[in-house]
Amino acid sequence: MKRTELGRTGTTVSQVALGCMLMGTYTDEPTSYRMLDSYLDVGGDFLDTANCYAWWHAGSDGGESEELLGRWLARGDRDRVFLATKVGGIVTDVPAALASGKADWDVAARHFEGAGADVVRRGIDASLRRLGTDHVDLYYVHVDDLATPLEETLEALDGVVRAGKARHIGWSNVRTERLERIRELTDRHGWTAPVAVQQQHSYLRPKVDRAGIAGPALFDHLAAHKDLTLVAYSPILQGIYDDPDRRAAHGMWQAYAGPDSEARLAVVAEVAADLGVTGNQVALAWLLRQTPAVVPIVGTRTWEQFEAFLAALDVELGDDHLAALGT
Repeated sequence: MKRTELGRTGTTVSQVALGCMLMGTYTDEPTSYRMLDSYLDVGGDFLDTANCYAWWHAGSDGGESEELLGRWLARGDRDRVFLATKVGGIVTDVPAALASGKADWDVAARHFEGAGADVVRRGIDASLRRLGTDHVDLYYVHVDDLATPLEETLEALDGVVRAGKARHIGWSNVRTERLERIRELTDRHGWTAPVAVQQQHSYLRPKVDRAGIAGPALFDHLAAHKDLTLVAYSPILQGIYDDPDRRAAHGMWQAYAGPDSEARLAVVAEVAADLGVTGNQVALAWLLRQTPAVVPIVGTRTWEQFEAFLAALDVELGDDHLAALGT
């Protein structure tokens, strides 16, 4: 697996991160360990989790993913991985968040713990206990907290880094104008600045402007600020490139539905047929060829999905394919 620099830190990470969100809940421990071991074997090292995963699973309050990773890391693999986790996404009232019968961020938004200083400080300590380590490599604000002054959150995050509990910080599900304000404040106060922004991003172009979806404003920002790397979650949009039924079943599709996406899906299908691969694999291969570099997070629930991800690493898009797919 190829590697890419994270921002301008001098630290390189594998070109694809392994999403560990479902490990310990939807994905059992033996399968999770098998994925983690195989990911390391092919040169991967960037593991992505959060302190709230997976709160929406029956009987879960969150933290199961970190706990599983802690058990796996206890075998002696901590020095082989770049470990990222997040704070701010814990849901304080799970029954209320699930009351509508669907577990998604929009429903849960009223019940997030926020990113106040105390939450940040308690959150890192709890994550480190579950992970069984003395530091994480990247610590994100999971959901941008508009109710807490940015100064409070940034100063707390800076304290986490200065204490050696995190090497770098990042932000997720955030609007670009907030990133500009974060940059201004960190420059003014000498606080630790984010080196990564984690947003939903795929080959399809969104038709909506949402805080959690990468759009034109963010790409303009990234082009101007090479010290920030885009880490893309949901890079295959829950598999919709190969399964039309999944488009109807998942609300995620509504952010993309329209003539532009239909045309792009048709091109993906043509390229996939020409190469004898799946549309999901084409979409991932396209992301891996973007400049500046994008680091997709691949969250696989089953071993079969993990094998399909590995096969995508070998997909060779020719110049004609890339021209057809466009930007």
